[in-house]
Formats: sequence, C-alpha cells, structure tokens
Amino acid sequence: MFRSIALVALLLSLFTLVKPDAALAQEGTVWLQVEAHPDLTTATDRARAYATLFPETVGFQLRSGWYGVALGPYPADEAALRLEALKRERQIPADSFIAYARDFGDQFWPEGGAVVPAPAEPEVVATAKPDPAEAPDETKAEARDSEAILLPEDRKDLQTALQWFGFYSGGIDGAFGPGTRNSMAAWQEAQAIEPTGILTSRQRRTLLDAWKGELSAFGFQEVIEAESGITVTLPLGLVEFDHYEPPFVHYRAKDDKAPRILLISQPGDQSALFGLYDVLQTLDSIPLDGARDRGDDSFRIRGTSARTDTTVFAELKGDRIKGWMLISTPGNEARDARILQVLQDSFKPDGDGVLDPGMAVMDGATKAGLLSGLEVRKPKLSRTGFFISSEGAVLTTAEAVTGCGRVTIDRATEATVTLSNAASGLALLTPKSPLSPRSVAGFASAAGRPGSEVTVPGYSYEDRLPAPTLTFGTLEDVTGLAGETGLNRLALQSLPGDAGGAVLDGSGSVLGMLLPTAPQGGKQLPAGVVFALPASEIARLLMPSGVTLQPATNTSPLSPAALADTAMGMTALVSCWD
Repeated sequence: MFRSIALVALLLSLFTLVKPDAALAQEGTVWLQVEAHPDLTTATDRARAYATLFPETVGFQLRSGWYGVALGPYPADEAALRLEALKRERQIPADSFIAYARDFGDQFWPEGGAVVPAPAEPEVVATAKPDPAEAPDETKAEARDSEAILLPEDRKDLQTALQWFGFYSGGIDGAFGPGTRNSMAAWQEAQAIEPTGILTSRQRRTLLDAWKGELSAFGFQEVIEAESGITVTLPLGLVEFDHYEPPFVHYRAKDDKAPRILLISQPGDQSALFGLYDVLQTLDSIPLDGARDRGDDSFRIRGTSARTDTTVFAELKGDRIKGWMLISTPGNEARDARILQVLQDSFKPDGDGVLDPGMAVMDGATKAGLLSGLEVRKPKLSRTGFFISSEGAVLTTAEAVTGCGRVTIDRATEATVTLSNAASGLALLTPKSPLSPRSVAGFASAAGRPGSEVTVPGYSYEDRLPAPTLTFGTLEDVTGLAGETGLNRLALQSLPGDAGGAVLDGSGSVLGMLLPTAPQGGKQLPAGVVFALPASEIARLLMPSGVTLQPATNTSPLSPAALADTAMGMTALVSCWD
C-alpha cells in the first residue's frame, strides 16, 4: 500500500518538476496546504517528513506570520481531485485545502532552494482571463459541500476551537445546530469575513491552526500532584514546577511574560479557610482592588493593579482546604481567561493527600502566617487606637494617618479619617464597614490623681504581634512641663507603636490618649518621660464633629485579669498604607 502511494506520488511529481518560475507562470496553478505551525523549526521538520513521500512538498511563510506546509503546484482542475484522493487515503489531514499564491510569502522549504516569487501581474489585454490565483474562496454552497464530508472528530475540533476563542458555549457534540452556526458567524465577523455561519475549508484551517498553535504554546498537560492530593491541567509550556512550601505548590514562570501558578493544599476547617482568606489578602501579589466572594466553604479573590492581576480560588471539603492561585500581569486578560477556564474545569481536589506543614523547612514567621515565600504587603507604619463607639469609631494619633494612601483598623477594615488635628495630635477614624468591638472606652469624669498607676494597652511592636501588650507607668502630673493644661505627663517606657493608645486608671476608665514621643521645645527629654492628651481635651476637640464620648460606668478598681481584658478589648491596630 505504502509503495503504491509513493509511486503514484512520484509519477504525479514528474508532471510538476518544472522550474518554480515556470510553474507559477502556468495558468491555474494552485497548492494543497496541509499544515501550518507558529514556529519555523516545527514547520521545517514537518516539511521534511512530507517530502519523503511527496517530492513536491514546499514551505511558505503565511500572511498570519505562521509557516505553512503545502504540496504543489498543481493545475487547478487536477488539484481538487488530488485533494480528495489524498484525504480519502488519509495521507493528508482532513482539513487540508486548496491555497493560492496570494496566500504565501517567502519560501523556507526546500532548504536552500530557490525562492518562489509571487506570480507576475498578468498583461492586461482585452481578451485576458482573470488570474485563477486571485479566485475567491469557496462559495457558500461549496463550503457546505466540503463541510459535509468532515469526520465527527473534525466537527468536534471546530466546536472546541470556537469555544477556546470564546465564540461557542454549547456542548461539544459535532452537531452544527443554531448555536454552532451563530458562533461560526461571530468568528467570521471577528475576522472581517462575511458572516455566513458556514466555514470554508480555508477558514476552518485558519481557525484550527490558531487553536492548535495556542495549545502548543500553552503546553497543557494533566498533572497528578500526589503530595497535595490535587489533579489539574496546567500550561506546562508557560510554567514549571519549582518547590513545595506548605500550603503551596509553586510553579514558576518560564519567562518574564508568563504567569505564576500556585496550588493550595492544607488541612483545616472553616475557621482555617477564613483565616487563609484573610492572610492571602496581606500578600503583595494580591492587590486590594478587585472582587471578593467568600461563602461558607469556599472563596474567590480577584486582585488587580497597574502591575499585578491575580485570581485565587480555595474550597473546603471535609477536613482539607485546596485551591489554586494564578498570578499574572495586566494586558494578558485573553490568555489568562483561557488558562483560568482550564484550571477551573480540570481542578480535582479529591485526592487523599494534603501537604504536610512539616515537609519544608520554614521559619516561625512563615509558618505562622502561611505565607510560604510570598512577599507580604507591609504598611508604612502602624500605631495604636481605641474604640469609642459600638459601631467601631476609633481614636488614634494624627501621626498614624498622615501621608497615607489608605488607613485600616485591625489589618482588614478600611477606615475614613473623619478628623485629624496635627496641633493636638488627635485623629478620629470611621470604619467603612461596621465593626463590633469587644469593649468600648468609657472616659473618666475627672482628671487622674498624680502619682497613681496607669496602664497603656498598645501595639508596641506595630504589626509584628497579633495582639497588644500592656505597659505600666505612673501619672506624674496633669499639666505639661511648662504648665500646659492640655497635657498630662507620664512616667512610662513606651515605644513608637504605643502612640494613640488609651491611658487607663485602675478601674479601666480612660484618662487620656498617649502621644508620640517627641522633643519638647527643642530639648531631648530623658527616657520614660511621655505625654498624654487628657480626656477633657479630647472631648473639647471632638465637640465640633458631634461625637460624644461614653462616660465610664465603673469606678471600682479591677483585678489585673479584668483590667487586662477591658484594655485588650478596646484596643485597635491602626495601619497606614501607601
């Protein structure tokens, strides 16, 4: 069988073994385009393979920038018969089609062979016939006839290609109903082609070449991740396995333009899922702008900025949390949409495995935050504040909100700066979404007694610790060093992060707010000398804004444990971000 085909091919080639120029000069010469590839190396290899059977194999660069492999040239009346015969014998792909000189650019095969020039413009004479090389594509009737002989697999491939490019959303069944016809027309319209809803042989080849070319570039392959218990199809032409760092499996980009993909796998329950949701949003690679959707057993995050475009999905099944993260850059939305579709459709989290948190060596901070080598978004600075209303209004120091692109309360809640008074050092924040603080500050009705003990709950180490610490000291005086009535002087060893914290007496009543440590009158004060804005001054400054401070309801001394609980419940972390 093979020898007879080869002999036929050789005999046919004897009719076409003429100089390229002469062949092109013949009236009605055409080619059979059999394949096209996005890169020259692959196209050359395929042309070499075809040439072992078809000596008339040629290769041209196409108008699309791809490289086409063709057979010919043949007389136009012979080409159609040869095309059908070779398809019937399955010697060439079923979607091969007749091509013309106008479809081709420079010749790349045979290697080192003469470049086949484009046909010369025909001499215009009164009796000249139109150049068949400029003949139009198949008519609608011809396209329908060529479509009718397509195999079921070929018809499904066309639906899949249309779906890949976003033109078709129906089932892949090979049946060309109204949905498929409409998608074909939409594709034709996008290509500036008459939207007939029936693709010609040439159009089918263009569509399939583009689809197969992208599939080749993406390199989609099913990955069975035994360690994480995840099976998923990944674009291994763009990414490659890097390392494990629980709860993530890292796939790094193969080049600067490619995305990164992380698989998520960890043991846990609903609280762990919600904790992961909160932690992920502190990562620099997940911008704050974009849609968020968190349900009882899954969440999805979309973060976009001028330099990052990230999508995250995770779900809880039983006692396992699994998901994925695609980290990309703006400008790749069409590519990323296709990757995301494949990720979503192929993601199977049902494996028994889950990443062991102890399988990779990590420091304590990384383990605690589940950050796994990803860069954490850090605020410019963090200071202390305290809740003064049941809706979550917070008093803090003006230093905490100066020069900020945005301000947050307790890391996650965006806040509006309602008041900022640089002269006094007071600022008032209103949360953009309601909060329910555990405790609300109650203000003392009278000034504190000099020499009495005070307690300041504060984030001494800014955002490094998950909860405030307590610092103890003494109320030294109810005026400043120069007798200022709007200040209280304290003996207390504070750190910058403590500024904005409430100054409490033994009953848990607020005497004032701790101010940042700063030189007084150009003099550097001894360590342990700090100042507070007294409650009476805070009330005066807030009066124009209509805010009323809640009076303390308890005047009896609290036990150390009760005092600590009250102090911790009213204290908030205030962070300033670029």
